[in-house]
Amino acid sequence: MRYSKINPSLFIKNRKKLLKKIDPNSLIIVNSNDEMPRNGDQNFLFRQNSDMFYLTGLDQEKCILCLCPDHPVESLREVAFTALASESMVIWYGHKYSLKDVTDISGIKSVKWLSEFESTLKDMMSRVDNVYISLNENPKYSTDVPYRELRFVTKLKQDFPIHNYKRLAPVLTELRAIKEPEEIALLQTACNITEKAFRRVLKFVKPGIAEYEVEAEMTHEFLRNGSAGHSYAPIIASGKDTCILHYVNNDKICKNGDLLLLDFGAEYANYAGDLSRTIPVNGKFTKRQKECYNAVLRVLKKAKNLLVPGNTIDKVNAAVEKLLEKEMIGLGLFTRADVNKQPKDKPLFFKYFMHGNSHFIGLDVHDVGNKQVVFKKGMVLSCEPGLYIQEENIGIRIENDIVVADKPIDLMKNIPIEAGDIEMLMAGKK
Repeated sequence: MRYSKINPSLFIKNRKKLLKKIDPNSLIIVNSNDEMPRNGDQNFLFRQNSDMFYLTGLDQEKCILCLCPDHPVESLREVAFTALASESMVIWYGHKYSLKDVTDISGIKSVKWLSEFESTLKDMMSRVDNVYISLNENPKYSTDVPYRELRFVTKLKQDFPIHNYKRLAPVLTELRAIKEPEEIALLQTACNITEKAFRRVLKFVKPGIAEYEVEAEMTHEFLRNGSAGHSYAPIIASGKDTCILHYVNNDKICKNGDLLLLDFGAEYANYAGDLSRTIPVNGKFTKRQKECYNAVLRVLKKAKNLLVPGNTIDKVNAAVEKLLEKEMIGLGLFTRADVNKQPKDKPLFFKYFMHGNSHFIGLDVHDVGNKQVVFKKGMVLSCEPGLYIQEENIGIRIENDIVVADKPIDLMKNIPIEAGDIEMLMAGKK
């Protein structure tokens, strides 16, 4: 692994929190993600199931966690399984976990080879009434491919049809939403690496370069600082494409006078950084570009102070829409009289700002939690107002990652954000 070893006390603590939330006489089963085929005899780079990582720190395929806290045999109350690699497998692909490795990483004392899973599972199932399985319940996610946990629960129900099956996702969503100090430290590292990449880009960008060259500069800086790479597909959008919210082609030439919208973040120990900045390709904002940029920046500075205990994403979004509406009026996009006459179901601001201001951040860049969850201390969210004026080829998004607290903590407070600072850094004067 590229990241520094994480103290297993974090994962021990996470498992203890989980066990306090489940019913008596229960078994929890969590699987590693699959290795996904790329082409021929190649797989995509492995990325661990976030729930598995949260509970164990294990970052390898073919691992299973079983928690059976009421089992009469102490050694079967918490068991991790891992695959025994053949000598040939090690020669071709390198080291795989030993039993001791699993204990050192996760803090789980009872570790078995995967070949013992079926017999151990039968024993555990004979002792419990309830079985908790963690399926992906993200409402924005769908796939035609039956992933590992889905295949597993299908077979489990065939083999053990009269157990009471329960959803683990709501429990883990509640737990994962509030970050432990160790997790916030990992997120801060991801943000710090993201900052290094942004500063590198400011020195690199100029008219005539390709968007994918900017992406390459980011990737270089991520990898040299111990990141696994991008925490999501980066958006490197110039000119008219700054107004495409999820533009990921990154294949255009950056032209003199255009804006360049950057939405990217480093992944560190599976934790995601998520930054947005908009910069002038030639190093100097036009008067109109700067007016628009500063309008969005004023909103961000006010909006991040709304990420306090007791609030919700829905409430923050509503407040940000009002703030942006006022700025849009100031920019001459429409008038107050126009607003007073607008249909309630078609607000004028929506033409220029059509996404929410915040989402949760953690092991997933769009982490667990919905828009109605009441904020608690330790939650981490994005703050990302935007403005998109297609007629002027002006798309601006500015985003920082914020920890919910009585006084919100900005994990990206050191990343350049003022228009003047960006111009000076691009000119090499700062």
